[in-house]
Amino acid sequence: MMKRSILFVIALLFTTTAFSQNVIQLFNSANDFFKVLQEEKFADAHAFFDDTLKTKLTEDNLKKLWVDIGTKYGKAETFDAIQSRAQGEFFAVTVEGKFANGEQNFILGFNKLQKIVGIFLAPPKSAVAYAKPIYADTNLYSEKQIYIGPAGKQLAAIVTVPKNVKNFPMVVFVHGSGPGDMDESVGANKPFKDMAGGLGSKGIGSIRYVKRTLIYPNEFSKPYTVKEEVLDDAVAAIASAKTVAGANPKAIYVFGHSLGGMLAPKIASTSPDVAGIVVAAAPARKMSDIIIDQNKYMFDLSKDTTAENKKYLDDAILQINKSRITQLGTTIKPDSVILGLPAKYWADLNAYNQVATAKNLTKKVYVLQGGNDFQVGKTDFDLWNTALAKKKNVTLKFYPDLNHLLSPQTEKGTMGQYQTPVSVSEVLVNDLSAWIKGK
Repeated sequence: MMKRSILFVIALLFTTTAFSQNVIQLFNSANDFFKVLQEEKFADAHAFFDDTLKTKLTEDNLKKLWVDIGTKYGKAETFDAIQSRAQGEFFAVTVEGKFANGEQNFILGFNKLQKIVGIFLAPPKSAVAYAKPIYADTNLYSEKQIYIGPAGKQLAAIVTVPKNVKNFPMVVFVHGSGPGDMDESVGANKPFKDMAGGLGSKGIGSIRYVKRTLIYPNEFSKPYTVKEEVLDDAVAAIASAKTVAGANPKAIYVFGHSLGGMLAPKIASTSPDVAGIVVAAAPARKMSDIIIDQNKYMFDLSKDTTAENKKYLDDAILQINKSRITQLGTTIKPDSVILGLPAKYWADLNAYNQVATAKNLTKKVYVLQGGNDFQVGKTDFDLWNTALAKKKNVTLKFYPDLNHLLSPQTEKGTMGQYQTPVSVSEVLVNDLSAWIKGK
């Protein structure tokens, strides 16, 4: 899922029209906002918000956010606006925050009226660099950059080709939720890059590409669904995979991770060229259920059982439940925003039954799940297993030690776990290779 708890983050989707803004004034406003937070004048800080954000992030929520940050990083010391950039009709201002026990940067979104429309906790800079997996032998494969998708809106992609292999299978990697680069980088981890190298070393080609929401955010200023976010580009990547020199066009596999895994059955059902799909760490339930589970997990992990914290969880669940819509109407319009996504997106996704779609497939299906995954859990794997275990075309495997990024871990942990680079499991790469090459 790759999403923080809605208790802590308001996501921003910036739109297209550019405008000029006095950067000095914006910097001053950003610094003033944090100055009143430091003084714990939460009503004054809340007054910096536009009306929409005031509703989404209440004064109490803002206070809770500030207390949580203080608990994690210690007493706030200094705040300095260090960078701004136009993003459509908004300006994003980066503020460097220094605390007694560490640093945390913030991104504030301002509108034309210099009101704050969103707050984003910038991801921490990884202290440890990515390390190539020991099983990725660069002598056995080569990589080159290509572009996929329609002219004028193309996406950069990397094609990995095994050396000295003829008629090799191809794997198309499909991302989880949120913007993502071609490696599906999360912190210091690059699961798609790991698997591309591992499979390439075993005679299997692949294609991985930048997710559209990362490169063309302005395309998503109007109501959209997973078709525009995920499906169209997956189909374009499948078409490109078929044209790779030396590849077997009848052995194209889709590796869908998280949301991508949830949508993999839909991709396969509409793409006759796909020989099989991998459903990796994918929800079998509605996305709303997954987000609630994630919030409950973080609540339990905090060990804060106060009535105040319980109320924050209950309020979050109320907000999440609004995403369960299945159709639009006079009160819920396509562009209504629920959890940072258009209502049209939720209605479309909720109308889709990934388990039933997978059950109707006759192509090869591999469903896998990790036991140390705190984002999608065993509950979902059990639902996949119950529905698909008797089908001869389906392989199901539970890996007790893997987390959501498919790397071996000793515990479930938190998002902080992703800042340490741990390669995708070699056991998993070997299993996938054998399954792809098997009949």
